[in-house]
Amino acid sequence: MKWQGRRGSRNVQDRRGSRSAASAGGIGGLGLIAVLVVGYFLGIDVRPLLDGMDTGAGQRGVSTAQNVPLTEADLRAGEFVSVTLADTEEIWTEIFRSELAQTYNAPTLVLFKGTTQSACGGASAATGPFYCPPENTAFLDTDFFVTLETRLGAGGDFAAAYVIAHEIAHHVQNELGILDQVNRARAQASEAQSNALSVRTELQADCFAGVWAKAAQEQFDSLERGDIGEAMNAAAQIGDDTLQRDAGQVVRPHTFTHGTAEQRQRWFIRGYESGDIASCDTFNAPQL
Repeated sequence: MKWQGRRGSRNVQDRRGSRSAASAGGIGGLGLIAVLVVGYFLGIDVRPLLDGMDTGAGQRGVSTAQNVPLTEADLRAGEFVSVTLADTEEIWTEIFRSELAQTYNAPTLVLFKGTTQSACGGASAATGPFYCPPENTAFLDTDFFVTLETRLGAGGDFAAAYVIAHEIAHHVQNELGILDQVNRARAQASEAQSNALSVRTELQADCFAGVWAKAAQEQFDSLERGDIGEAMNAAAQIGDDTLQRDAGQVVRPHTFTHGTAEQRQRWFIRGYESGDIASCDTFNAPQL
């Protein structure tokens, strides 16, 4: 992915200069992230797995702040996120203007390491990248990119860009009022129905990410050979069925919240090939 030399976003809030001591030492770092990221994507509360383990926090529930110097890799990751976010701002501003006759209000993206706070609750490695609708903000621990490559087998700049674009796609859904409708429906649904709605929401975000990728290529000529393959591989590696198999579990479709590897790939490429958000209506699609 060609990203160097383009403008960065002014909507990045970098909180990585300090973190909780709970994220350092013990089984911290990649080991802790590897355990927790799988829990996030599977919708499993993995905190009981950490009971009795030394996470470096000392007394459980006590969090002490400490300054953490940013590495060269941290700085590069921050710059990459900033440029990618700026790309999403330009693309979605134009799509909202030209196709929807609406104004796009860009989100904030918070970078953190270890733990931070959000209006949706405490953010940590356990939450993975996520979008918090009440404050129109996406949250990202940049160590997730390392996990994505070394633990989940989905390396490459564009795999990371796909993750960012997916989270910003949730903001697009929020801007369009889709998340409010889904959340109201899920509040009245059974667990299985709620999970099914979650899958459709996530697949639409994958499709929107594909729409963004198509527009980014046309506007910035940013994609290189193999980039779409990186995104497709990332989509496959974080499919619910893949993660359940990799965790040694029986695949249980009724527990899926994000969609299978094949579904995530299919909807991303659908958005990329069409370049049209109208093609991303997962909620009325008879088959996902």
